[in-house]
Amino acid sequence: MNREQTISAAAAGTVTVGGDLTVNRMGYGAMRITGTGIWGPPADKVAAIATLRRTIELDVNLIDTADSYGPGTSEELIAEALYPYPAGLVIATKGGWERPGPGQWTHNASPKHLTEALEGSLKRLRVDRIDIHQLHAPDNAVSFEASVEALAKLREQGKIRHVALSNVTREHIERARKIVPIVSVQNRYSFADRESDFIVDYCEQNNIAFLPWAPLGQAKEAHKAITIVADELRVTPLQVALAWLLKRSRVIVPIPGTASIKHLEENISSASLELPQIAFEKLSAVDHPPASLRN
Repeated sequence: MNREQTISAAAAGTVTVGGDLTVNRMGYGAMRITGTGIWGPPADKVAAIATLRRTIELDVNLIDTADSYGPGTSEELIAEALYPYPAGLVIATKGGWERPGPGQWTHNASPKHLTEALEGSLKRLRVDRIDIHQLHAPDNAVSFEASVEALAKLREQGKIRHVALSNVTREHIERARKIVPIVSVQNRYSFADRESDFIVDYCEQNNIAFLPWAPLGQAKEAHKAITIVADELRVTPLQVALAWLLKRSRVIVPIPGTASIKHLEENISSASLELPQIAFEKLSAVDHPPASLRN
């Protein structure tokens, strides 16, 4: 059997987001297709475009990006590679960060900025409506309700199909849901970083999709634990980490990112990796203080 033909994001099953968007439970994160420091164009644009096109061939139908990746570069590359978009492709983007320079991120979730960010995303992605638009992070200098209300208004105007959140607490989710339906949450989460454990449970109870980032965690002990399991299964540690996420909850949709077709294929092949229960439990027992990361 040709192994290439067996790699499919569909092997992970599906989840329906917002009641009307059914996606395969192995997505793709498009942050890494930009330049160093998530700034400017990629060093190898041809490879970035080829990687994006390969995602579609592997049945990925959820691509996650943000206006701040580049800034703007990730969205532009997605459109260049995939427009006109295949039927059923869901592109989730975000607004709420500004980028002074490479590796630099500053909050701006003001209604004015969120509106401008959304308009920019529509233009770069060449669409009239964003399927899933996420508040990238709450802004301590701006009322959280004001940020969510701005996205709710854009939804009413037909420019956003569904509103979502990123880098939030359960309290944020509950406050936001009083204003507008929330269809997904994107937080840092892995077998070794369980800070959002109860948020995953909350999302499952309320049929809200959960998009985890940083699937490997950062602790040395965690890497040792997952390497042991990976060696036993003859796969990579990241493949095991992704399989753990898929087994953890039916609402989890991993969105691993890469600018390499080889790594993309390895990641998507995790959709068909059945993690033994004993391995799942061993990894679930790994817990370490959260690292300081940014998605």
